Amino acid sequence: MIKGLYETHIQVSNLKNSIQFYTETLGLKLAHLDGTRPIAFLWIGEDKQSMLGLWEQKENLQTRHFAFSSSKEDILNESAAYLKKRDLKPYNFLKNGIDKPMVFAWMPALAIYFNDPDGNQLEFISILEGEPKPELGVISYEDWLTLKQD
Repeated sequence: MIKGLYETHIQVSNLKNSIQFYTETLGLKLAHLDGTRPIAFLWIGEDKQSMLGLWEQKENLQTRHFAFSSSKEDILNESAAYLKKRDLKPYNFLKNGIDKPMVFAWMPALAIYFNDPDGNQLEFISILEGEPKPELGVISYEDWLTLKQD
């Protein structure tokens, strides 16, 4: 019955600014701006493939987390420069000051994080080939390549 996740929704403090961030900075496409309430819907990737809903919330903003699927190559070779060019600070899951992607060995998946203007935690993620190794925890990609051989 369930074939994937089609949409997710987050709260934002300023709808106009968030639409600008997600469309101009990240390249999403505006699908619909609700004329009766402060809500916007954005296409992620191809039109009608998946959607992000932005709900303006002036008080008690609750930040969320979600991930954009990406390719391994883009994450390894482009993500840090892509984010920095847009004045966004990339960080890894450990938040240890290193802006290189890390591997969640239990999946396995490669990921790098950044925040939107409201502090919602966004992620680029790519599932990696190979068997999961949950005992390894969260490790660098270089360590994953070395330990994957064992």
